[in-house]
Amino acid sequence: MMASGLKEVEQREEKEQIARSILSGLPEWFGLPDSTENYVQKSKDMPFWAYYIENVAIGFIALKETSKATVEIFVMGVQKDRHRQGVGECLYHALEQYAKESGYSFVQVKTVQMGKYEEYDRTNQFYMKMGFQELECFPTLWDEWNPCQIYVKSIQ
Repeated sequence: MMASGLKEVEQREEKEQIARSILSGLPEWFGLPDSTENYVQKSKDMPFWAYYIENVAIGFIALKETSKATVEIFVMGVQKDRHRQGVGECLYHALEQYAKESGYSFVQVKTVQMGKYEEYDRTNQFYMKMGFQELECFPTLWDEWNPCQIYVKSIQ
């Protein structure tokens, strides 16, 4: 294993350990235990990349196919003390490159609508910086206090 940098992770147990470790440190975004466990379990069977510093994973991203043309950022997390250091951008670019090479045309992501929570406003700003645009908001897809905003990006 490389000491630092990006790596595609293939072992299910390693994916689970990384996702569980990182998401547990992000309660502002992943504070619902059942939902977080769903992310951990399902991401084990998806394309998955992690960013390492000194052989320790500090961030990860998992990709889910939603149609023949579209993939979704299923879950992404970066340790709080590593935010705004380019780790998320590196992870996203790996996912986008994989999606392009695999013939997909779009990437989508679901998050909480802008203006509801400060933490999610930063998340929304990150996705807009990556070139995503608002597609639609589903006010009750998750629940009334977490309106689901869908962003999309064309990658072809």
